Amino acid sequence: MPFDTTSTSSRVMGKKEKQRHQVKSRFYYLFWGAATVSVFVGQMYVGSGYRKMSTSIDRVVDTITFEVKRMSDGHDSMRYY
Repeated sequence: MPFDTTSTSSRVMGKKEKQRHQVKSRFYYLFWGAATVSVFVGQMYVGSGYRKMSTSIDRVVDTITFEVKRMSDGHDSMRYY
């Protein structure tokens, strides 16, 4: 029986391709887990800062008062200049 080199090389090639495909180390999962957590924490930080800024702007706007005076000559008509 002759030695068949094509089937042996295709089997070796198939094993290398299977090993190479979708092999991830623990570092891969740690990196993406840490990246996900850091993005989430950053979003929470930005959201809390936005809420504080909104509250302070609301306080400033609420303290502004407008005073409307009528004309001293007794006319209720509007004047445009």
